[in-house]
Amino acid sequence: MIRGLRAVSDFDYECQMSHTNRHLCPQLDTVFLMTDAKCSYLSSSLVKQVARYHGDISHFVPAEIETILKDRYHE
Repeated sequence: MIRGLRAVSDFDYECQMSHTNRHLCPQLDTVFLMTDAKCSYLSSSLVKQVARYHGDISHFVPAEIETILKDRYHE
């Protein structure tokens, strides 16, 4: 399983999840990847909230995702 980490604070939660998953499925490995610094404090919840209120999310997500979120929240 591949999991992304934005900050050190994410590691504690993700580590607990990894240990639980390993207990439930011993053959499962988890790999943690650090995000690019420009996205380190960006949460998907925040991006969705900005999109919901017609804010510009073009600097936060790829164009394809921007289109999907605009379609979802601007129906």
